[in-house]
Amino acid sequence: MDEREVVTCFLRNEGRVLLARRSDDAGSYPGQWGAITGYLTPERGAPPDDPETAARREICEETGLEDVALVRQGEPFAVEDADRGTRWRVHPFLFETETRGIDPNWELPEYEWIHATAIRRRETVPDLWRSYDRVRPTVGTVAADGEHGSAWISLRALEVLRDEAALAADFETVAAVARELLAARPSMAVVETRINRVMSAAGVAPGDVEAAAREEIASAVEADRVAAAVAADRIEGARVCTLSRSGTVQTALERADPDAVLIAESRPGGEGIDVAESLAGDFEVTLTSDAALAGRLAEFDADAVVVGADTILPDGRVLNKVGTHGLALAAAAHDLPCYAVAAADKITPDTEVDVEQAPTTLYEGDADVVVANPLFETTPPDRWTGICTDEGMLDADDVSDIAARHRSHRQW
Repeated sequence: MDEREVVTCFLRNEGRVLLARRSDDAGSYPGQWGAITGYLTPERGAPPDDPETAARREICEETGLEDVALVRQGEPFAVEDADRGTRWRVHPFLFETETRGIDPNWELPEYEWIHATAIRRRETVPDLWRSYDRVRPTVGTVAADGEHGSAWISLRALEVLRDEAALAADFETVAAVARELLAARPSMAVVETRINRVMSAAGVAPGDVEAAAREEIASAVEADRVAAAVAADRIEGARVCTLSRSGTVQTALERADPDAVLIAESRPGGEGIDVAESLAGDFEVTLTSDAALAGRLAEFDADAVVVGADTILPDGRVLNKVGTHGLALAAAAHDLPCYAVAAADKITPDTEVDVEQAPTTLYEGDADVVVANPLFETTPPDRWTGICTDEGMLDADDVSDIAARHRSHRQW
């Protein structure tokens, strides 16, 4: 039996993956649906590429995309096709892309951005779902993600719920997954809000949950986009100060095209450094230390302060990366507007939340000192000019009303 090693690459954008119908002129499985695929050895007799190199080569050749981020590389597996006399060794990959605009070559005469569960209802190349199953998000990956913001993680949680609902035989199995997701990130209000809304809106059949999760993914993407637009309208062309990392804030900045941006490094983790690098070249970007941020507002000649929000409490307090409260105080001292930006789904019904401690050790000496090393902190409602959300600019009363609505979704 002929043995060939291949890569199967799923491209994901805003909760959907790229599926392509193979050309009728393809050497294998013409007319069937698949992901981006290719051989590790591009030509017989040539030395094979490593799997990731081959994956990126095929993505570039078939879609024109070069700037894709590797999310996960799954364990390879074998697929035997007796009719073809071929044993495929499949290396599955999942990549994130910021665009759905591709430049397909002849191998992709037709393509769609679909919810991954649709793979199970298409005529596909052999074991395509098995490939996706090895790289898809899970409760474990949602729980372990320390790199991304809560809005991003909430989309992954919804994908888990969608996928597990498609596989489940009964509603209780899906409900158990939903409860595991809620327990995986208990401090992330947006995860709770979105999972609870799906479960409260769905019927008792797993298919109902899958359909509700698909709708919620689309709503979540739109909510973050609208919240960013509300903020962008208030900082267009301004000199803006921010800290930490928020995908919604980054979208607002890109849309507003500010005159300049001042960013704190945001220890521990240094997310601000990554943000500064990603924005560099789009407009003037200044990176500074956390300690120096407040003192640099005047020298920077800032016009506004804009930050994200991890959670918004019913009284209008905003939980965000440590340093936010100090920055809000500095903004008030300089008479600058100070905005928090987030989807309204980040509003929690809970009146108190646990403040996570930083993973790094602040003090290891022997002196009798109390060590407080918070990773997040709350900023009072009177420090905000407004909270920019997909439901408009909110004040504390608005936040309280939305919190009550979110509380009702917990009854499922």
